[in-house]
Amino acid sequence: MSEKDLRPEREQLATRLGFLLVSAGCAIGLGNVWRFPFITGMYGGGAFVIVYLVFLLLLGIPVLVMEYSIGRAGRLNIADAMRKLEKPGSKWHIFGYLAILGGVVGLMFYTTVAGWSIAYMYYTLTGKFAGLGPEEIGASFGAFLGNSAETVFWMAIVVALGFGVCSRGLHKGVERISKSLMAGLFFILIVLVVRSVTLPGSMEGISFYLYPDFSQLSWETVNAAMGQAFFTLSIGIGGMAVFGSYIGREKRLAGESINVVALDTSVALLAGLVIIPAAFAFSIDAGSGPGLIFVTLPNIFNQIVGGQLWGALFFLFLSLAAMTTVIAIFENLMAFTIDEWGWTRKKAALLNGVGVFLLSLPCALSFGTLSRIEPLGPGTGILDLEDFIFTNNLLPIGAISFVLFCAYNFGWGWDKFTEEANAGEGIRFPRWIRPYIVYVLPLIILLLMVGGWMAAL
Repeated sequence: MSEKDLRPEREQLATRLGFLLVSAGCAIGLGNVWRFPFITGMYGGGAFVIVYLVFLLLLGIPVLVMEYSIGRAGRLNIADAMRKLEKPGSKWHIFGYLAILGGVVGLMFYTTVAGWSIAYMYYTLTGKFAGLGPEEIGASFGAFLGNSAETVFWMAIVVALGFGVCSRGLHKGVERISKSLMAGLFFILIVLVVRSVTLPGSMEGISFYLYPDFSQLSWETVNAAMGQAFFTLSIGIGGMAVFGSYIGREKRLAGESINVVALDTSVALLAGLVIIPAAFAFSIDAGSGPGLIFVTLPNIFNQIVGGQLWGALFFLFLSLAAMTTVIAIFENLMAFTIDEWGWTRKKAALLNGVGVFLLSLPCALSFGTLSRIEPLGPGTGILDLEDFIFTNNLLPIGAISFVLFCAYNFGWGWDKFTEEANAGEGIRFPRWIRPYIVYVLPLIILLLMVGGWMAAL
């Protein structure tokens, strides 16, 4: 008898709140805190935010409902759930395995960037940036990235913490720790918002952020908003499906998806309310790109009374956001190896931890030891290649496969999908929306994928 035959009954999340917070934790991450504010700054402020919210409704919620439905109906990870639900002789489960691969590729660079956030929390708290000028802080970040021993160390901390939590079990580990992290995240976020909006000169930034100027709209703005709305939820890698497999059928999945999207969006919007007013208060370009978090913000904190404390709180918030995503995606990988090979949770945590650490090394070394490797042209690195494969290929391919699997009868089928989505109480997923799901949504996702390819060329 194999390990798989001897595995215990599948775990379940203890509470609905635990499901919502763990799922939201999967979505809430560096994309909300790191990417959303500078993308908003680059593409016109309030007008971009409005378009972003519209695309969350059009793109994010429908695909999220599909992921949850596949997971809850199959009671397994995304690959095995699709195998269980597919028609005999079909091969839809191949896309499930591709989704699992997507999660692994995402972790290969996400663990490194999450390590940066924890490192900067420590460095800010210990006063490393105190008294440094703008050029010195920029040079300090460059030196940090180029120190391979440091970047590998902080990446290893992320991997150890993430799989350490997952090894404790679904209730005592993932659910309990995620609740605590989310509570701390929201508390610190509110404190930081209050401090930012009360800075002298912050009102101009608040106005830019909250009052839309639709004259700023362009195709680039719409495309950026569409991409941010789609990718902020991490849909397409089965991370949400696995949490669907951990819940009962008491609640309809449209309402649960709306709640998760609302939590995710609130963090992004509040993060913007921290960063954009502060940038305007100190006459700094809010659209200055990825360096906004690790170079620009430390300069701002150096100019605020008690800046060392505020800076440490901000990077603690960033670390909490990063770790909620890490733990959730780790749990997706844990569920796959437990379902597929019958591993115990402790064995899955150990072997997956070692595997993810080794696979994460190229990215952690890409700014130092492996900096000569420029896979997408001069100035690019291994992180850029992994991000391109994940963001512009595996995520949209996974999302399209879920849409086709749920919408067409040669997959799982529209009737079975909507029956599962609408089991329980709450908001119904409308059946009349099928023409949009069948004909329009796949084309939008395909457009996003092609747009990503064109931008990378």
